[in-house]
Amino acid sequence: MFNWIGQTLAVTALNLRTIPQRLGSSGVAIVGIAGVVIVLVSVLSIAAGFTAAMQNSGSPSRAIVMRSGADSEMTSGLSGAEVDVIKQAPGLRRDGQTPVASAELYVIIDIPKISTNTSANVPMRGVQQTAMAVRSEASIVEGRMFEFGTNEIVVGRGASGQFAGLTVGNEFKSGQDTWKVVGIFETDGGVSETEIWCDSRVLQGAYRRGNSYQTVLAQLDSSDSFNTFRDWLTANPQVNVQVRREADYYAQQSRALSGLIQGVGFGIAALMGIGAVFGAILTMYTAVSTRSREIATLRALGFNTTSVVVSVLAESMALAAIGGAIGGVIAYLGFNGYQTSTMNFSTFSQVAFAFQVTPRLLGMGLIYALLMGLIGGLFPALRAARLPIPTALREL
Repeated sequence: MFNWIGQTLAVTALNLRTIPQRLGSSGVAIVGIAGVVIVLVSVLSIAAGFTAAMQNSGSPSRAIVMRSGADSEMTSGLSGAEVDVIKQAPGLRRDGQTPVASAELYVIIDIPKISTNTSANVPMRGVQQTAMAVRSEASIVEGRMFEFGTNEIVVGRGASGQFAGLTVGNEFKSGQDTWKVVGIFETDGGVSETEIWCDSRVLQGAYRRGNSYQTVLAQLDSSDSFNTFRDWLTANPQVNVQVRREADYYAQQSRALSGLIQGVGFGIAALMGIGAVFGAILTMYTAVSTRSREIATLRALGFNTTSVVVSVLAESMALAAIGGAIGGVIAYLGFNGYQTSTMNFSTFSQVAFAFQVTPRLLGMGLIYALLMGLIGGLFPALRAARLPIPTALREL
């Protein structure tokens, strides 16, 4: 047993020390595997960033109330009378006699993207004066909060960076109305940072919505108050609503796009991985061919075939690990934190977010690289173990 381990370590060390002598062929395998890891990690970082933006938007101590049967804010609708009933529900936090809840209107407006100058669907949200109290994570980071009763607006930091004209002091026209940007807000990287906020009453008038809303965002007394709040509303014949935790609502919205991106990412990586495996196979076949006499000599001296197989596999996986590490570093430096926006399929509006190259993705990329190295080195390793000793030695 100990003799086998010693032989394996000796042959493996010899293989690894001679890698610089085969730098050209080894480089092919390293570059191929690094390329696959870059693509895999960078594409999956899109899904990670989008999911993080959506999940950071939700709080388990907040509830979103929509019309029963609606699957998003765009398809929901609530009357002013229903909103008044919703604000009477038990479990809802109150500041004195004021319910900490914001009845909100959600519309889509066209604004050009800065990067492409093409039109994009940007969400504009009409909120009530309690909006900032409901969203404790929201804060004005530039300018000031808009004045209710006016055409002033505040925009999320993500929207300001992605769409044209959304900087403090600028004005833009949407429909028959002109809106003035007076502030920029943040919500800890949540999806709200892609939105434009204004007075819900002003937005109702601009879009001729009357006294109607689409959702009510409610701050609960605590996370445990959700069932009390939901059950009272769903049993109340005065309203026809569904109640969901805000965190669950945004998690459900992120699943479709995240699943699509992950499917595309794994599909591309699988196709590229096939090419990288063939590159590794050719590299290791070359290594075995150029060292056939050394391998035959070692076997003639008593080194067993298993040690030879393990040594070739170890070399292949070492090259893969180098390629995986290089690919991970390039993906992190090139993509982590990159700001972009994409379509939210649930609301058909843009969501600004940042790519996130997480430790989990880097680990996944490295594991995939090692898997490619293992497969790429398997057949050359078996060939090395089966080399006829007399034939190889006659080449000396």
